[in-house]
Amino acid sequence: MGVTSDKIQELMSREKAVMAMGGEKALEKRRESGKLNARERLDTLFDKGSFRELDMFVTHRCTNFGMEDVDIPADGVVTGHGRVDGRTVFAYAQDFTSRAGSLGEMQAKKICKVMDMALKAGAPHRNERFRRGQNPGRDRCPVRIR
Repeated sequence: MGVTSDKIQELMSREKAVMAMGGEKALEKRRESGKLNARERLDTLFDKGSFRELDMFVTHRCTNFGMEDVDIPADGVVTGHGRVDGRTVFAYAQDFTSRAGSLGEMQAKKICKVMDMALKAGAPHRNERFRRGQNPGRDRCPVRIR
């Protein structure tokens, strides 16, 4: 294969690893408890097929406490933009299957970036965080867009 096709294959492989989030075991545990994962929460918010993820390949750069050997897909947060009822909205959702959604330097930078993009675009932003006791589909707060 050529250099370009090798790079494309590498990116596709990396994307597959990121989309697996914290792993099948962690995703299954969330499903069993009736909770949606970060990407599912964003899918329920945005109009079908309109969400565009940002900074999918960003990862932490911590080298303390043995963290250099720890892989945290997308650094534990999914950020992006899309349409809600045809209007542009920016959002992020912390991934509790990856290190329990703990906040790190790069995750904070991704969140600040998507909030800054929303501000520059004059569009709302939304934190799709699953709260304790929330019932997906019933307790959802509507996005109010003027």
